[in-house]
Order: sequence, then C-alpha cells, then structure tokens
Amino acid sequence: MSTSDLIGMDACNVVASLQDGTLSPHDLLDALEQRIAQVDPLVNALPTLCLDRARQAADRLLARPRTERGALAGLPLPIKDLTDVAEVRTTYGSLAFADHVPQTSNLLVERIEDQGGIVFAKSNTPEFGAGGQTFNAVFGVTRNPWDTSKSSAGSSGGAAAALASGMAWVAHGSDMGGSLRNPASFCGVVGLRPSIGRVAATPKAQIDGTLSVEGPMARNVRDLALLMDAMAGDHPADPLSLPAVPGQYRQAVQSGWKPARIAYSATLGLTPVDPEVARITRAAAERLAGEGVIVEETHPDLSEAHECFQVLRALSYATSFGRLLPAHRHQFKPDVVWNIEKGLALTVDQIARAEAQRVVLKNRMRAFFAGYDLLLCPTTIVPPFPVDQKHVTHCDGVAFETYIDWLAIVYAATISCCPALSIPCGFTKDGLPVGLQILAAPRSDAQCLAGGRFAEQVLGLGRITPILPRVPVAASPALTTH
Repeated sequence: MSTSDLIGMDACNVVASLQDGTLSPHDLLDALEQRIAQVDPLVNALPTLCLDRARQAADRLLARPRTERGALAGLPLPIKDLTDVAEVRTTYGSLAFADHVPQTSNLLVERIEDQGGIVFAKSNTPEFGAGGQTFNAVFGVTRNPWDTSKSSAGSSGGAAAALASGMAWVAHGSDMGGSLRNPASFCGVVGLRPSIGRVAATPKAQIDGTLSVEGPMARNVRDLALLMDAMAGDHPADPLSLPAVPGQYRQAVQSGWKPARIAYSATLGLTPVDPEVARITRAAAERLAGEGVIVEETHPDLSEAHECFQVLRALSYATSFGRLLPAHRHQFKPDVVWNIEKGLALTVDQIARAEAQRVVLKNRMRAFFAGYDLLLCPTTIVPPFPVDQKHVTHCDGVAFETYIDWLAIVYAATISCCPALSIPCGFTKDGLPVGLQILAAPRSDAQCLAGGRFAEQVLGLGRITPILPRVPVAASPALTTH
C-alpha cells in the first residue's frame, strides 16, 4: 500500500488492519516519516519527533499476542507539548523549559500506550497553552493547512494541523477555553472537550483543577470515539477521574441515535459573531431540521460566564505558574505574565463569587437540557485569521478588552461543565473551514458524540481531510513570538 493510501485511511480502518495483521505499526511509522518530511516544513505542527522511541515501542507491542495489543493496536499519535512524555523533549512552549526532558510520562500517556497507542511526536502549542493562536518562542508559529497564511488556532493547533495535513490519524489535545475545539474548527477536523473526570491525567498544581481537561482529536467522529475509548477511565493518581465502560463511545456513534429536539444560538447571548460564520452554522442547524429534528433558536442565561471564567482562569495561572514568575518573567510572553499577575492579585471575595457563579451556570445549563437533547452554536466566532495576528481584537464592530474575550462561545461550555464537540459544518467564501459546536448536558459525552455523528452524516463533511498544505502566492510574514 502506498504512503498516500495509508495516510488517507480512517483511523478505525487502520486499527482494523493492525488487528488482523494486514498492517504493522512500522508500516505506519514509515509512512508518517515520509509525510512529515513532505508537509511539516509548510505548517510546523510537529516540532519534536521521537521516531526511534516509537519504533522501539512498536517492537515491544508486536511481542504481545495480537489480542493483547489494546484498543489502538499500534496506532501512532502525537502528544501535545504541554504533556510529559518520558525521555522526550517537552517544552510547554516556553523558553523557561526549552531543554526540559521529563523522566516519567503523564499517566494519560501511560494509559494511551497501554492501549496500544505509539507516541511518535510532540505537537506544537502556545506557551503554557495560553491563547487561541499556536505560536511560541521555542518553535515558532503553526500554520493552517487550508491556507498557510492563516492561523491554526490554539492551543492544540499543532495537533489539528497535523491531522488536517495527514501527519496523524488521531491526536491528543487539551482544553481550557476551547483549545481542542477552536483548532478543530479552523483546520476542518473534529475535537472534543470531554466532561470533567472522563480522562484521567496527572495532577500538576491542583488536585481539584477542573477548567482544563485532556481530550481527543481526529478527522471524523468515529475516529475520535476510537481514541476517546482508549483515553477514558479512572486512575487512583487522579482523584477526580471517573470509571469508563469499554467501547462505550464507539458504540454511541454506531448506535444511529437521532436527537428529537435541539437548540441553536449564534451567540449564546455572550459574544458578537462574524456574520458569515453565523450564516454557515445556522444553515447547518437548518439542515438537521430538514431531517425531522425540532430546532429552536434559544439558549440558557450564561451572562456571568465572562467574569467567572476570567477570575477562575487567572487563579489557575497563578496556582500553576506564580512560583515561576520571579525567576522567569523575562522568558514568559506578556499575556502569560498578565494572567499570572491577575491571578496573584485576586481577593478571596472575587474567587468565592466566581465559584458561586459557576455553580449557578452549571445548574442553569443542566435545567436547559431538560428540554433539549443538544445545544448548537458556532465553535469559533470568526473564520481563520492571519497567522501574523496574535489574537482576535474585534468582531462584527465590537472591540475586545483582553486577548481571551473572543473565546467566550467556547469557554461557556468549560464553565458550565458540559462536554462540547466541534465538527466541520461548511466553508467560507474563501474556502476556509467553519466549525459547529455541539454541547450536551454534563456527563452526557456519549450523547454528544452520537449527536455529532448524526450531524456529520447529514452535513456530509466527515471526509474533508487530509489535504496537502495550501500555500498562497503571498505568504504572511512570520509572527513575532514575544
């Protein structure tokens, strides 16, 4: 089988071929090495490769009986450069950790490897995952394969760009304020923010941190469910983690479930939205209505989301990085310094108010889903923007005060504890992907994925990647990283 044939296969079909012996993990790693050499210089998605380590892991996996090679059976995948992989350079996108090589892996990586996943690369991310644009002073900027003059979003931008350009079949990412979903939207792939506790990971600065979660990305919903099944489950090292039912997410997307009643909102009452994005996502919702689904334009009251997220995010940055600020201020980008200092300046009253707001928002969202199976909205309020732009400063005539205000439509799900999925739903007049965000009630991850699979089939956009990177005639200048 040719490299292009392998690269074009769905992950589920690749795993089936690994399980029946038609393919070997070494076949896949060889194909990836060729593809990366061909396309990564154009997008800069996978700055750190560990192919020798991957081939050694493949040999160990092949020494097991075929029935004991896990749900992924030897499928290679990249890990986001915020997550430790033993003996592999892991920088967190920061000059302060440019030469950091951890000796142990995050327990999430251990679980993936136990399930037969083979780590072959680290995917690019902004410094400490801060912001919705993937660039850093260690590796530079990641470009969008649909137009290399455009952003891949962030913070899992390297993972999304790798998927879209055929350098991975599935990928790991993480999400605090849309970091799995915005890159999926910009790059025409699929990303899921799971419910809190669905995916166990090594606690870092907080035992009870619930803003950021680990999750899967893929080119279509079926492939994403495959990786989600491999990632999900509890672990005693993560006290918030939840038990998983083996295979439940693949079963959900194969169930043929169809929502009866869904809500759509272009703004969630929180944010301006580019008119073209609103038109494309509304048209997608109307396509579902054409399949007999009741679609109503409404949303819950999420008005406290801005204040709540800003405070709790700042608290998270102070907790995670405050101790590093005195020694490394000169190495951190200004946005990270601002977030840490904002967190360090918080009062107990501000924190208590934000925590109470989150309870209210979660309860409102839970009550809303008593009347609707799903809530649909744009994933990202703008189409992919120029790669030399650090963040969105305004939209539809409204200026944003901070570098994260434009992410409200995704951090609403974060604050209200909902699983949220992004799938491709259309293209702009310039041929750039637009994502539809699908929210479900807290802990209804399987229903979220089943609904995503239904929408994907109706919209007919489950096989739009991989593509070769598209380089415009006049490429954008390099982004200043600090």
